[in-house]
Amino acid sequence: MMKHEVRKKYNLPEEIRFCKRCTISNQRPRITFDEHGVCSACRFADYKKNLDWASREQELIDLCNRHRRTDGRYDVIVPCSGGKDGSYVAHQLKYKYGMNPLTVTWAPNVYTDIGRENLRSFIDSGFDNILGTPNGSVNRKLTNLSFLHLGDPFQAFIYGQYNFPLRVAVQHGVSLIMYGENGEVEYGGDMKNAYKPTREVTDQDRHYFSGLPPEFWYEHGLTAADLHPYRAPPFELVQNNKTEIHFYSYYKYWDPQENFYYAQKNTGFCVNPERSEGTYSKYASLDDRIDGFHYYLMYIKFGIGRATSDSAHEIRDGKITREEGVALVKRYDGEFPERNYKLFLEYCGITEDQFWEVIESWRSEHIWRKNENGWALRKGVWQEGGND
Repeated sequence: MMKHEVRKKYNLPEEIRFCKRCTISNQRPRITFDEHGVCSACRFADYKKNLDWASREQELIDLCNRHRRTDGRYDVIVPCSGGKDGSYVAHQLKYKYGMNPLTVTWAPNVYTDIGRENLRSFIDSGFDNILGTPNGSVNRKLTNLSFLHLGDPFQAFIYGQYNFPLRVAVQHGVSLIMYGENGEVEYGGDMKNAYKPTREVTDQDRHYFSGLPPEFWYEHGLTAADLHPYRAPPFELVQNNKTEIHFYSYYKYWDPQENFYYAQKNTGFCVNPERSEGTYSKYASLDDRIDGFHYYLMYIKFGIGRATSDSAHEIRDGKITREEGVALVKRYDGEFPERNYKLFLEYCGITEDQFWEVIESWRSEHIWRKNENGWALRKGVWQEGGND
């Protein structure tokens, strides 16, 4: 298999640097660091602390008033898997702001028991829901191709996660879609939409699809019919529907841990009985049995694992100190998702040799070095600036 030029593909800096405030590195695509060595996500966290949130809430009320319907029809689409964040958004919109949301779920590749239970508990707490489940054979093939060619087995799921709500909005004539957080600005990325509540549909290919929309896979043997569920509706229909994509995090201070407590209390959300592999947390990304490989490939490509992502935002949220975050990263980042390894191979239809061939093809020399014990990061956040 071809060796991928990760640094060039994602425009990664040659020199690895870590944020002075959190645990993230400058290898996260689209993140920026200022002259003081602080990442854009930490600077945005500073910005949030000084906002007039009462004024932002009034903007939310005005938005709801513009879209609210009184004839029983849905007036807002909320993408929600039954997890803590979407549950929080949907519950607030319905029970605090008087909206009539239609919640939309794109099915995980391989459901976990806790994922099914949380979605059922969420629906039972008072919500209408549409579950989009694609052709299993096609989804496995698209997952296989995404893993082999992009180094990310979650690309098929991400297509549906962002395009299916658009399709449902057009079908039901609902012009308002409310997502949870703007991950690009909350966690480090393109700051284009940092100071406004919306994003453009045209940003999806670059921000979420690695620059490759579903149509890319035609050349790999998938047909228009195969890919139809993963594609956005025609752009003119989105425009005619006057579709607006908003982020709840613009209107309300976004705190994932507080969202968890809210969903636990109001929608019956439950945590995993054990921590997720690769990190220390139990309450995030619980739905899919193969999601650990999405995070593991992130670690291989960027040197940023699940514990780095979790600790970085918890430092910004004031839940843990940087010192605690560094220790958690050192302990858990890059842990191999062993529990579902054989399931992943079976789902993707690949052998162990093929799996490791893909893994090795995505290692970049500026991030990794090989020693007598195998592969090691050239620079870790726990190394006080790192060393080669």
